[in-house]
Amino acid sequence: MLTAAELAWFSLASLLLVLTPGPNMIYCVSRALCQGRGAGIVSLAGVLVGFLVHLVAATLGLTALLAAVPFAFDAVRLAGAAYLLWMAWQAVKPGGQAPFAARTLPIDPPAKLFRMGFLTNVLNPKVAMFYLSFFPQFLHPERGSVLWQSAALGAIQISVSGLVNLMLVLGAASITAVLSRSEGWLRAQRYVMGSVLALLAVRIAVDTRKAGA
Repeated sequence: MLTAAELAWFSLASLLLVLTPGPNMIYCVSRALCQGRGAGIVSLAGVLVGFLVHLVAATLGLTALLAAVPFAFDAVRLAGAAYLLWMAWQAVKPGGQAPFAARTLPIDPPAKLFRMGFLTNVLNPKVAMFYLSFFPQFLHPERGSVLWQSAALGAIQISVSGLVNLMLVLGAASITAVLSRSEGWLRAQRYVMGSVLALLAVRIAVDTRKAGA
């Protein structure tokens, strides 16, 4: 259903989402730093289940929208491009929040860690906006079920997020030590990420594909 180029672009977008510091990363890394890797992994499990809530909501909503108002595709696509430009600015503006900064958190049992990870993700607007911004760029109603196409994209995004966050949780202490001595690397990372997000926004904005074409 999806071409190799489409899979590559969507995988890149998913990678940028997880590498952009946000509530999910900050919560999981903070738990790993304060309570150990096990706590970070349990918290990450809650976050990944939370992705399913966003995926189901976006899939059902976009499926209904494209079926009822096909020309709304362009409006959603351009809104997604604008949101990417906003994310690019957030990446390069001064005073960004560092996900590996030390934070003091209480020692909580696994059930609460899982629940907090789940709620952190469900209430994370960045994830909801990602689904609503990016899915329409890769959905092709003429290729078959939009529902199944969305499920495939969701599986890619959740897999990428799970793998990257797991590596961050497992290496949180070591990464913190390295980054604390490399402020220049952090600045470079922000500008590279902002540039790629801006390029993705331009690509989406100039895409002339129409829903149902």
